[in-house]
Amino acid sequence: MKYLGEDIKKLGFGLMRLPMNGNRIDVEQTKKMVDMFLEAGFTYFDTAWAYAGSEDAIREALVERYPREAYQLATKNAAWINCKTREEAIAQFDTSLKQTGAGYFDFYLLHNLGEGRSRYFDEFDMWSWIAQMKKEGKIRHMGFSFHSTPEELDAILTAHPEMEFVQLQINYADWNSTAIQSRACYEVARKHNKPVIVMEPVKGGMLATPPESVQRIFKEAEPEHSVASWGIRFAANLEGVITVLSGMSSVEQMEDNLSYMKTFRGLTAAQQEVIKKAQEELDRIPLIPCTTCNYCAKVCPNQIGISGTFTAMNSLTLYGDKGRAKHQEEWLVGGHGLKGAAECIKCGKCEEACPQHIPIREELEKAAEALG
Repeated sequence: MKYLGEDIKKLGFGLMRLPMNGNRIDVEQTKKMVDMFLEAGFTYFDTAWAYAGSEDAIREALVERYPREAYQLATKNAAWINCKTREEAIAQFDTSLKQTGAGYFDFYLLHNLGEGRSRYFDEFDMWSWIAQMKKEGKIRHMGFSFHSTPEELDAILTAHPEMEFVQLQINYADWNSTAIQSRACYEVARKHNKPVIVMEPVKGGMLATPPESVQRIFKEAEPEHSVASWGIRFAANLEGVITVLSGMSSVEQMEDNLSYMKTFRGLTAAQQEVIKKAQEELDRIPLIPCTTCNYCAKVCPNQIGISGTFTAMNSLTLYGDKGRAKHQEEWLVGGHGLKGAAECIKCGKCEEACPQHIPIREELEKAAEALG
């Protein structure tokens, strides 16, 4: 099915996690992966100004080796990164054109809208600028990627109906999550009739190795398919999805993704039931029942990042990856100007405000120890 007049298959090559050779991107291995991807009939490549080395690598691996009409290239503008003026934000576009050598971008995104980041795009009026770039033919399709609440997404799409698509974090683990709210954000996009590009279908690799009980459900159902494949197929099965981005880091990952996506025609009822069982199994794992309502934050005298800490702790419980959980805590807590769990003064005001009756002081103490 075509979206926005483009014939794009359901697998996109995310260029955020390219193979490395020491501390540099392995361009030769990337070339092999690009060749495999195109030979299998897939055409959508996703990079970003903010992905260190990625735009240069894809120039060498793709742009300089294939005719421009053979692929679609997407990149992004992160106006909230070290930009003090509109001119500095716009300069990212010129840098991307130079680094990719692509001449124009098939899909251009305002990068990572949501929370405090959105204001930069408003203050610099990047909305009228991106529309002008489309008018000039430097961009074929304009949209944005988003990490925040469905309410904020609804407000942005209401204010900017000219945006043609939206890129959202969607996977079966976050589908009903109170923190990520994949389903609710997807439904907002559909309400506004915006096609969706899916990012994080395997949750940064975590759904390649979910809890053992979840892996068992998938392996018993289809021993011939990887556990990771269920995440990508779940997202690809959704109505209105242009493509599902997979941040592939090796030839082996490319081979695996191509093995089932080349012939993907949607999930059967039986396969959907398997995913439902996996979701139910994830729900059985005891987590901190935080809904990120942030009533606790409104009364905390020490500005502790309570809900962000609990999101990171739940990630640690589910996937056992301390490094990733710590990174999540740094982003959700320190990255938002809040203090860490260890700085809780145990006044108890948060617990009086919590509608879920969480023993917050006790959980923060555990988090300080586990993530310290």
